[in-house]
Amino acid sequence: MITLALPKGRILEEALPLLARAGIHPAEAPDATRRLIIATNLPDLRIVVVRASDVPTYVQYGAAELGIAGSDILLEHGAAGLYQPLDLGIGRCRLCVAAPEDFDYPGAVRRGARLRIASKYVIASRDFFARKGVHVDLIKLYGSMELAPLAGLADAIVDLVSSGATLQANALREVEQVAPVSSRLVLNQAAYKTGRERLATLVDALERAVQG
Repeated sequence: MITLALPKGRILEEALPLLARAGIHPAEAPDATRRLIIATNLPDLRIVVVRASDVPTYVQYGAAELGIAGSDILLEHGAAGLYQPLDLGIGRCRLCVAAPEDFDYPGAVRRGARLRIASKYVIASRDFFARKGVHVDLIKLYGSMELAPLAGLADAIVDLVSSGATLQANALREVEQVAPVSSRLVLNQAAYKTGRERLATLVDALERAVQG
């Protein structure tokens, strides 16, 4: 039995039509059932729906042979032991640095100021600022990221941005892009080596769905 790990939320909503085009249909609506493991129309494929941040872990340790994960999650996770054969082209947004409109972020960077940055993406943020030679103190938060600069907790944030409407509503603006983000198909490397033929068939079906 092959297990496909899907993330809850927006990516799940965008992934289901893609799976349908690839000929994969859950026996129950994943966002409506309380079942943790969902059968599909394919007798050797089942689905588990987990937190987005847990998808790489399920795949890395072999609890799922493949999964769908945002590149932001993979960037933070490190993607050890994962094969990423396909950009699915869904869940598109960007990981950005955002700061209050009245904060001179470029000037602070030029002066070599030590910045306080709030983010749940602490590893990606640390790597990004280290490459730029910017000194930062990282504060890990899990929600309401825009509040951190408004409350004086941080000078800026690193967070996902789609339309930018939430930033604008809270008097924040994008000042730098850390990375573009989209959802990737990820496979357990060991499982791909041992069950290559069946997994390759699924990868090919998803690739055709993405292209067509």
